[in-house]
Amino acid sequence: MNRCLYFVISIIIFTLAAKTTSAYNADSLSVKSIDSSKVKIIKKNGLSDQTSIPENYYQTASYKLDNSFCVIVKQDSISIPNWPVEFKIISTPNSSKGTKLTDTLVYTNKNGIAEVYATLGSVEGVYEFSARIYNSTGENDIVYFKSFARKGNWVFYLLSGIFGGLGIFLFGMDMMSKALRKATGNKLRSILSTITNNRIMAVGVGTIVTMVIQSSSATTVLLVSFVQAQLMTFAQSLGIILGAGIGSTITAQLIAFKITDYALLVIGFGFLIYFFSKSKKVKNIGSSILGFGLLFFGMWIMSSSMQPLRTYEPFIHLLRQLENPILGILIGTIFTALIQSSGAFAGIIIVLGSQGFITLEAAIPLIFGANIGTCVTALLAGINANREAKRVAIAHTLFKVFGVLIFILWIPQLADFVRSISPLGDNTLTGKEYLGQVVPRQIANAHTIFNITLTLIILPFINYIADWIVKIFPDIDEADKEQKFQTQFLEESLISTPALALSLSKAEIIQMAKKVQNIVDKVSSLFFNYNDDLVDEIKDQETEINYLNVHISKYLMKISQESLAEERTDEIFQMVHCVTELEQIGDIVSKRLIPLSKKKNKLNVGFSEVGETEIKDFHLRTMKQISRAIIVFKDVNLKSAKRMEKKYNKYRLIELDSRRTHFDRLRDDVPETIATNQIHLELMELLKRISSHATNIARIFLEVGTDNEEEVVLKARLSRIRKNKNESEVEISDEENI
Repeated sequence: MNRCLYFVISIIIFTLAAKTTSAYNADSLSVKSIDSSKVKIIKKNGLSDQTSIPENYYQTASYKLDNSFCVIVKQDSISIPNWPVEFKIISTPNSSKGTKLTDTLVYTNKNGIAEVYATLGSVEGVYEFSARIYNSTGENDIVYFKSFARKGNWVFYLLSGIFGGLGIFLFGMDMMSKALRKATGNKLRSILSTITNNRIMAVGVGTIVTMVIQSSSATTVLLVSFVQAQLMTFAQSLGIILGAGIGSTITAQLIAFKITDYALLVIGFGFLIYFFSKSKKVKNIGSSILGFGLLFFGMWIMSSSMQPLRTYEPFIHLLRQLENPILGILIGTIFTALIQSSGAFAGIIIVLGSQGFITLEAAIPLIFGANIGTCVTALLAGINANREAKRVAIAHTLFKVFGVLIFILWIPQLADFVRSISPLGDNTLTGKEYLGQVVPRQIANAHTIFNITLTLIILPFINYIADWIVKIFPDIDEADKEQKFQTQFLEESLISTPALALSLSKAEIIQMAKKVQNIVDKVSSLFFNYNDDLVDEIKDQETEINYLNVHISKYLMKISQESLAEERTDEIFQMVHCVTELEQIGDIVSKRLIPLSKKKNKLNVGFSEVGETEIKDFHLRTMKQISRAIIVFKDVNLKSAKRMEKKYNKYRLIELDSRRTHFDRLRDDVPETIATNQIHLELMELLKRISSHATNIARIFLEVGTDNEEEVVLKARLSRIRKNKNESEVEISDEENI
């Protein structure tokens, strides 16, 4: 019995010894050789797909962590298998429920590794855990893990913060841009109206204008309109296009200054200036400061709302894909085309950079895409423009695409160069913190360097490029195009910049005046050689004149609703007055002269030789008066306006003298004179009335600004004309009543 018991005990001891030896001999370590005081526990990357030890663990409240808490147990660099490790929950946020571990006591595997997964509680905040060697007496027997729980509805706050912040950001940029345009509108107008063949000067003009209006797209749209209005040539616009690219980078440079902490202070300062100032100019300055503050406040909101994304692996993985240049350029192009502002998109990229989300290598393709995407606005503006204006939009696009194709091959070298000229960050920082400190300025610098380098490459060859674009996009016969009534120069997007919008209005009115001049010229031939086709042509043109009258007047009324200086209000009144006078001339042609020519044709009798000479001479003088009116309107030359009024007084005497000679012919029983008596007198009267309307265009420039009864009467009369413009013709008296 004793022998049997001894045998059984021996077998058990032998078995346990064999197991212990097997378990602890994996790394030539026996049970006897383990000194518990020398056993160490070390953090390690887990057995799952973890590639590194997370410094912190992030997850949504009540969700299981993606990464495990993992440790390795060692003695003298040798892993110890089958060693017990105790995991504990140390602390949780107040009122948190549901925090748990998959296990609390875990034995190391054959590689000396033990791991567990944790499920965070129901409340956002910090959760702390520990892993300790079971029954250890050593100094390195415990390690700690810290995890963070996001709010359960963090996605909602993320989206609302991004969209709301983006809205405030874009609104602030728009407010700042509009206020700057209004504050500097007159200077901006004079800069753009200065046509120069100096390439360097053109680049400077483009840079300054875009710095003010905060959008290279808007500058290019302006150029499309100005070229179409023949205020500058296509070749002259190319330098300004290059300058616009440089000017657009100033926005990114401003955004890269980290003044988001002072955004609310800037907003308050801007509001005080805007609210308490009575001067429109000072109000515009206050509004621009307010918009500047809102811009940075929007950035702060976006930046704050993006904090959870710093630990959201799917998002981080997506951003890593942006280092693919083609994908980055595509995303940048599409997004910029949607918001129609490369400066705004550059700001968004800088926000991402400030959070350490993207590297400079990932940001550069996005910047390239932003430069291409900003061309979309100009291309859309050029759809209904003339051939010359279309070339402006095409040149803008070709410049940007050409630049991207060159730089895409040198992104690493560009990134290294940008880093070498950009400020260094704090060397004590690492990872996202370091990227967030240095990348925003690097992004802004890359944006600027791209556009400056592109300008330096293209500028010497700009004339050759202009000739080449004209060759591949030649002029076409405008007669072959489908004719539709439309304004050529009015641009709705510029109404918020009254000074520039008035320049375009002026160009449109000059075009309208030339059409009026054309029909007055043509209608005279109907009295000597009647032609139904010519009648139809004149009527079509007069219909177009009516169309222009309506649309120009509406455009001017929209401008008048903006915040305007007093001189701009007078200018709008002058333009409305001129449009009305031109429309009245058109009505005289269509409603009085054409029916009179038909009546003359039915008589089948010509004017007397002397009478015909008088009519042709007076018609020529009327045409000259219209030409003078166009020049006075275009140049606002008051001396010419005074001379024009003297000319009209002379024409009145000529018309009166012609009546006397006509009466003398009647007394002499000249047959043609007797037959055409009524037509002759009415024709001369109508030509004098046309000359009177043309002279009124000069008079308005002489009279506006004088606070007298005549001006009040004139304005009241103009108001009545606008109210009755769709009714029957308003009979207008001669110059004594104007």
